[in-house]
Amino acid sequence: MARPGSGQSSEPGALARFPTWVAGTQTLRPHSVVFTGALAGSWIRSGAAGARPSAPMGCWCCRWWLYPLCHNAGLGQEDLRVDGRGCEDYRCVEVETDVVSNTSGSARVKLGHTDILVGVKAEMGTPKLEKPDEGYVEFFVDCSANATPEFEGRGGDDLGTEIANTLARIFNKGSLDLKSLCISPREHCWVLYVDVLLLECGGNLFDAISIAVKAALFNTRIPRVHVLEDEEGSKEIELSDDPYDCIQLSVENVPCIITLCKIGYRHVVDATLQEEACSLASLLVSVTNKGVVTCMRKVGKGSLDPESIFEMMETGERVGKALHSSLQSLLHKEESLGPKRQKVGFLG
Repeated sequence: MARPGSGQSSEPGALARFPTWVAGTQTLRPHSVVFTGALAGSWIRSGAAGARPSAPMGCWCCRWWLYPLCHNAGLGQEDLRVDGRGCEDYRCVEVETDVVSNTSGSARVKLGHTDILVGVKAEMGTPKLEKPDEGYVEFFVDCSANATPEFEGRGGDDLGTEIANTLARIFNKGSLDLKSLCISPREHCWVLYVDVLLLECGGNLFDAISIAVKAALFNTRIPRVHVLEDEEGSKEIELSDDPYDCIQLSVENVPCIITLCKIGYRHVVDATLQEEACSLASLLVSVTNKGVVTCMRKVGKGSLDPESIFEMMETGERVGKALHSSLQSLLHKEESLGPKRQKVGFLG
């Protein structure tokens, strides 16, 4: 984030139109970070900074971080944020899979200063009564007290529950082939326990968590099961001993969440903590790789007019398709490296 009097942005990948993806220690697309320090005065006048020139800019923290916007009208651009990104630009995204050894699949995602770790554990269970021929997915979100002082004690419990409920709602829309998790109807199925650990909070939690969940599910391997039935009709389940004889989940239809924060008369994606402090209302849009909106939810105390909602949905569809394309390309490239892939690891 550029500070008053600074000539550069400390956010990596700030000028990339779409995320700069990093697979482990291998950067897939080089990027340079250059920030001129001159920000457009018209950006403030358009209301994109969250206030008109004559209006107060909120708390002292918001005014301090938005201070550069009040000076130097040299660029004359409206699609510009404090850190040099446009309204539809993401920060640098780092993705690494298979980082936790005792899980069926795992991934770690760093989006700016937001750090997320996701582990998936596949265990046998009994199908639910209303869906006897399907497995199911359960989410647990733990907000580490080290992520932010607000999470100390039980401060992060409500947020963790909110995120877990949002993920459960999204995955109940047919994003995963849950029938492929069924072993024996009404008797046995695979249950996927998805544990999300929030290590550091730097804004835009929902987007980062959805990316990490999709990457972890892509990395998940479930042992192949053979059901043997004897003459008396009793069934016996046999797991394959071959570690390579496993089932890989199809994540093609797994959506990603795009959070659009309304700031003044504009809306931005991948908001930082400072930008979130200036936004009174945000729209969470769940988008598939084909740009189909599967779920939508408004958060915040402010209101959104219908015209703004439609504009934010169109932006979410457009940005979501680009996000899926980049993420899918990265995951397949990382998988193709096989054992030769250099791992950073959880503590890297």
